[in-house]
Amino acid sequence: MIKPRTPPGVMELLPRDQIAFARMLDVVRRNFERFGFVPVETPVFELSDVLLTKTGGETERQVYFVQSTGALEKSGDGLPELALRFDLTVPLARYVAEHEHELAFPFRRYQIQRVYRGERAQRGRFREFYQCDIDVIGKDALSIRYDAEMPAVIHAVFTELGIGEFTIQLNNRKLLRGFFEDIGIADGERQALVLREIDKLDKRGADAVRDTLMGEGFALDADAVSKILAFVQVRSTSHANALAHLEQLHGRDALAQGVAELREVLELLRAYGVPEKNYALNFSIARGLDYYTGTVYETTLDASPQIGSICSGGRYENLASSYTKSKLPGVGISIGATRLFWQLREAGLISAADSSVEVLVGLMDDARLPDSLAIACQLRAAGICTEVQLEAKKLAKQFQYADRAGIRYMVLIGEDEAARMVVTVKDLRRQEQFEVPRAELAASLKVELEQQRALQGH
Repeated sequence: MIKPRTPPGVMELLPRDQIAFARMLDVVRRNFERFGFVPVETPVFELSDVLLTKTGGETERQVYFVQSTGALEKSGDGLPELALRFDLTVPLARYVAEHEHELAFPFRRYQIQRVYRGERAQRGRFREFYQCDIDVIGKDALSIRYDAEMPAVIHAVFTELGIGEFTIQLNNRKLLRGFFEDIGIADGERQALVLREIDKLDKRGADAVRDTLMGEGFALDADAVSKILAFVQVRSTSHANALAHLEQLHGRDALAQGVAELREVLELLRAYGVPEKNYALNFSIARGLDYYTGTVYETTLDASPQIGSICSGGRYENLASSYTKSKLPGVGISIGATRLFWQLREAGLISAADSSVEVLVGLMDDARLPDSLAIACQLRAAGICTEVQLEAKKLAKQFQYADRAGIRYMVLIGEDEAARMVVTVKDLRRQEQFEVPRAELAASLKVELEQQRALQGH
């Protein structure tokens, strides 16, 4: 007999945790749609030559290839025909390039789907996980105003999730690039290497980053490293303070452009309704990908910084350069939903949900089954998710089942209740019960359920 087990690097949940996860995705989806983003889904696998526009390196080592048994028999040299997507950005680039003449620009899409990476198996790292992405793609150009919209979406999502105070940290890659040029680090490749180290500042600490930048491979002098560290440790404490930090920056070309773009984004955040306590400048935010060219974002929980970024993204210059000659600039953010849920659960910031079943209709004896089914039909017609106990068991066992499954309300009808045309409603959470006329049951339970949602802040 084969031992049942899941492969490493997947998150498989018990029902009440799965309900909590599904509700988290519902909050994300609802807020994406409120901001006018439309849904897109792409296949879980893409043609290998389309997906892997740049072969070799770390990306290819983490890609899962797909091969049918029939294709295996015919396979020769080279890569398999199909590969599982490792993010949602490359499929988006292919999608926009392929449907460019059928889409309305700016194209505003959201995508909530699984992606696959051959990560090294370790706690909290997943090989299969959900990403929740939004992007705005322009044709030829895209206003910086869309960069200011992203923090507004982030604020709406995490406010409704109710997982604690959070800060959206902002920076601009042009500002960083201009600063490096001004201190004599002009080579683009060398800048990228320094940026990758700077991006580790909050994780590794200033001393470790200083040692790396002055050590083999970088060999920057002490003065340059001191200037870099002083610059990237800037954190604003208020809206006015953020603007003041920008006022102190003087430079040419990229630096001036980065300052101007950040200032415009900051000024628009108020109009978008983002409270100043929820955003700050952080000049160390670079994002590891060279892909980003302008505004960049990272969002952290104030009380749980060890969790790291819970939402990140930024501005890019040309989404689909590998697939089309059209220039398609854009801006987007991504929430790694699987990892976020796992981390929140581990930190005790999210817990198993009540069942999606709101009411269990009990069965006192088999003769009452038609009554139980009729009551369930009445409740379902009113939009209440209802399960029926189809086998008569001891009441204690029925209560135990409902409690273990996370069902809060039980409806009971015995011979006496049937004769009086009433039912008994038991709230298993409060251990209280009341009688209500059968004709008023649905209305009464809807009031109860609405009160509970209001108390829980839903």
